[in-house]
This record gives sequence, structure tokens and C-alpha cells, in this order.
Amino acid sequence: MNTTVTSRTLQRVIEGLATSDGAGVKLRRSLGQGQGARLDPFLMLDEFSSDNPGDYIAGFPAHPHRGFETVTYMLDGHMRHEDHLGNVGELKNGGVQWMTAGRGIIHSEMPQQEEGRMRGFQLWINLPAKEKMKPAHYRDIPPSEIPLASLPGGGSVKVIAGTLHLDGQDVRGPIQGLSTDPLYLDVALPPGAALSQVLETTHNAFIYVYEGDVQVGSESPRLLKSQSAGFLSPGERIDVKAGTVGARFLVLAGRPLREPVVQYGPFVMNTSEEIEQAIMDYQSGRFTQAAT
Repeated sequence: MNTTVTSRTLQRVIEGLATSDGAGVKLRRSLGQGQGARLDPFLMLDEFSSDNPGDYIAGFPAHPHRGFETVTYMLDGHMRHEDHLGNVGELKNGGVQWMTAGRGIIHSEMPQQEEGRMRGFQLWINLPAKEKMKPAHYRDIPPSEIPLASLPGGGSVKVIAGTLHLDGQDVRGPIQGLSTDPLYLDVALPPGAALSQVLETTHNAFIYVYEGDVQVGSESPRLLKSQSAGFLSPGERIDVKAGTVGARFLVLAGRPLREPVVQYGPFVMNTSEEIEQAIMDYQSGRFTQAAT
């Protein structure tokens, strides 16, 4: 009987590309640079990080989304979410907003500070065809609801979504039960420390390093540098070791949908016809109306 556990290897690296979005917010985009830079069900990952207000102050004025979920994780700073449903959310240090655009939402994300550091991430996760037109919904998750687990060899893990398996115990994040079954971890490792974590073999996974660098894989490990996303091979677990200055990185995994993806800006559907309908709905004012 073969009891060898397969460690995932680093298959592809996508370096973060400097770009801007919204009204001129400067950021780095790894996933989502182009159609070939996706990992089902993940569509896009942006990192924003600046101490210069000129890089972020214009924010993201009112804009639409349809057909997917956005996850905004704020490391430092203060952003306010407002949408057509009348929701107002304050996203501050360590907090997360998990928004399901579904049929349609029109919202803004605007900085509530005129100086200091604004730093965090926005992740786009696809929705299955059967859920793309469900009612919009969002949830603000304060830092107090995000478990922080200490690793035995040093370091810590914030569990935003899914479940961390640690020393025979399960640490459950606040987001559970979604169709894509996402795992979202924020890992901090001191120099030379390591993380070994079992993953669902059916799920796609990637790592995004935002401080330091790491070695990925248990045999013939490969280097993944800061501001880079590393797509992982199939396997049963991940093995990640921090370099000489330590590291901070995100671990993202999810159940692939294996459905066609047609994207036009903030609309992500399955066919061109559905995209055309989204544009017509938005232009005619029917975008956020409930289906009849």
C-alpha cells in the first residue's frame, strides 16, 4: 500500500504587473492580466500598496459588477463601500468584504483617509452559471471574526475562508459552504519557518507572495519571489518554506467550475449573448432589477 502524500509543485509564475484601475488607483495585477492568466475559479488578484495618497485617493467611484464574487481584504487603511441596495460598509485594518455581485450590483469603494498607507488585495472568484443571476449580497467581516492560528514551527495563519488543518484540529474561517469551496489563508512565516497544509486534491491552488520570498515543494523546491503568483500542480498538500528574511503570502484554493468564461470588464458570464444582455440591462436601468 502506497501511503506517499504528493506535495504540490510550482508550475507557473505570474509576476504582478503595475497598472491602475478605478479612477487611477495604482496596483499590481497578477491573475487577470489576460485571459490566459486565470486559474479556475479565480479570475483576478490585485494588490494595492502605497504610502502616497496620490496613488489611491481617487478610489473606485460607482461601477457595476455581474456574474462573480469580489473579495476585498484590507491590511492597512480605511475604505467605504456603498451600493445601490443602500448598504454602507467600513473596511478597515484586517477586515474583509465578501461581495456576491450575482445578477448585478452598482457600488463604490472610496478611501476614507487623506494620508498614510493603503494596502490590501481584491480577489475575483467566478460563480457557476446557475448562480450568476442570483440576488446580490455582501458581508463585512471584521478582524475579530477571522481566526488567527499559530504554527508549531513559528509563524501564523489567518483563516478567511475554508478550513485550516493544523495538528489534528480544524480552524474554520468565517466563509464556508460556497459552490467553489474557496480556501483563503494569509500566512506569515519568520525566516526559515515552513507551512505544510493538506488541500483538496480536486481543487486548483496558487500562492501569492507579498513580502519576502518562499521555496515551494518538498522535493526540488522552487523559488517564488515577492509580488508574484505561483500556480501549483495537482497534489494532496502544499509545502512552503520562508527565505532568509521571512515571508508573508496568500494561499488560495478552490473547486474549478469548468465552464466557459466570457468577460467584458466588470461582467463575467458564460456566453457573448449574456454579456450583451448585461450591457443592455445596465444601459437601460434594468441591471439591478429582480428577474421576472
